[in-house]
Amino acid sequence: MVSGEDSTVRPLRAATPPEDAPVTPRRGWIPRPRRPRRDPAVPPAAPTDDAPQVGGPTPGDTPQVGGPTPGDTPQPAPAAGPDGKPEPTADRPPPQAATDPDGEPDSKTEAGSGTAVGRRRRIPFAHAVRLPPPRQAVGAATRATRAWSRRPSGRLTLPGLFLFGLVAATAAVGAVVVPNAVRAPRPVAVDETAAGSGAPTGGATPVPVVPGATVPTPPLGSLPPGGTVPTGPTGPTVGGRPADALGDWARVTGSKVGISPIAMQAYGYAELVLAQTNRSCQLSWTTLAAIGYVESRHGQANGATLGPDGRAVPEIIGDPLDGQGGRSLIRDTDGGLFDRDTVYDRAIGPMQFIPTTWEQVGADADNDGRKDPHDLDDTALAAGNYLCQGGRNMTIPGDWWGAILSYNDVRRYAQDVFDKAQEYGRASRT
Repeated sequence: MVSGEDSTVRPLRAATPPEDAPVTPRRGWIPRPRRPRRDPAVPPAAPTDDAPQVGGPTPGDTPQVGGPTPGDTPQPAPAAGPDGKPEPTADRPPPQAATDPDGEPDSKTEAGSGTAVGRRRRIPFAHAVRLPPPRQAVGAATRATRAWSRRPSGRLTLPGLFLFGLVAATAAVGAVVVPNAVRAPRPVAVDETAAGSGAPTGGATPVPVVPGATVPTPPLGSLPPGGTVPTGPTGPTVGGRPADALGDWARVTGSKVGISPIAMQAYGYAELVLAQTNRSCQLSWTTLAAIGYVESRHGQANGATLGPDGRAVPEIIGDPLDGQGGRSLIRDTDGGLFDRDTVYDRAIGPMQFIPTTWEQVGADADNDGRKDPHDLDDTALAAGNYLCQGGRNMTIPGDWWGAILSYNDVRRYAQDVFDKAQEYGRASRT
C-alpha cells in the first residue's frame, strides 16, 4: 500500500478483546442461574467473596481470560495422604458429604462448593397405598364383576339373578308373615263412646260350659254363658216339624227364661243341627235367642204372633233402607219377592234378614220343602249358619263379637245381644 492513499482493507480483528473492554453477552441469550434445592434442616451457606457473580460482570471488573492475573496468588494443591485422598488443610476443612436420614450420603451438592443440598422427598400418593389382602380381593372381585357385566353374557345373567333373588326374598317373607297373619286374631270394631262395653281386649281363650255352675258377671272380653243343652233327635223327621221333638225341654227352659216354647224349639233345634254340621263353631242357643229378642221379640214385633208352625203372622217387615234416619241405603234386589218393596230393600222375618243375605244363607229347618224368611225355624238355623261362617269359633270372645258385629255393625246392638244372652244363660241354669 502506498503511503498517503486510502485503503479499503479493514483492520484485522484482535484475537482477544482488550483488557479494559467489557464482555458483551450474546444477543438473545440471558444467563439464568440455577437455584439449588436446599434442605430446610441445613442453613444456607454464607456468601463469600470468591463466589461467582450472577448476571455477568459489572463495569470495572476485569474478567480473567486464559488464566490468572499477575496480581493473584496461586493456591498450592493439597497434599495427598496415605490412602490417596487429599489431606485437609488448617485454614479450610474438607467438605462433609451430606447424609440423608437413613445414613446414606446425598450425592446432590452445590456445584463448586461443599454446601449440601437436601434430597427430594418422596410423597406417597393415594393410589400407591397398599391395601390389606381382604380388601384387595374384594376390589379385584368388584372389578371383575363390573367387567363381566358389560359383556353380553353378563347383561343377560345379572337381571335374571336379580329377579331370582327378589322372588326368593318375597317367598321367604311370605312364609313368615302369612302364617302369622292367619293365626292372628281377627280385629273387632269397637265403639269407644259406648260406656261399659264388653268388647274383648286381648287374646281369645275358650270358655268352658259347665251345666249347673254359677255364672259370675262376665268381665271385659268374655262370652255370654251358655244355657242348658237341648236334647232330642238331631235330624229332620219325616212328615212333621223336627223341632217338636224338643217340646219337653222347650217348655221347661222357656218358662225359666220367659220365651215361648215354639221359639225355644226353633233355637234349640238350630244348636243341635250346627253341632253336627259345623261342630267347630260351638254356637249356643242363648246367642240365637238374644238376637231373636233384639230383632223382633221372638217373632212378636209390630203386633205379630208366632204360630204353632213357627211362622210369624202377619209378616214382620222393617223400614225401607233408603238412607234416611240413620238407615243404610240399599236399593231393591229381590223385586219385592220377600219384602214387598220394589224400590228399596227391607229387613224381613223374625231374625230381620236382608233379602240378599237370605238368598245366601237361607235354610229349611221345618221340613216343609221351602226356605221361608218369615218362619222362625228356618231363620234361626240360617242365623246360625251366618254366624258360624268363616271358620268362627263362638267360644272365642274375638270370634263371638266379630260374628255379632257382622250381623249388625252397631256397637250398641252387639252390647244388647251380649246382655240378653247373658241373662238367658243365667236364668236357664237356675
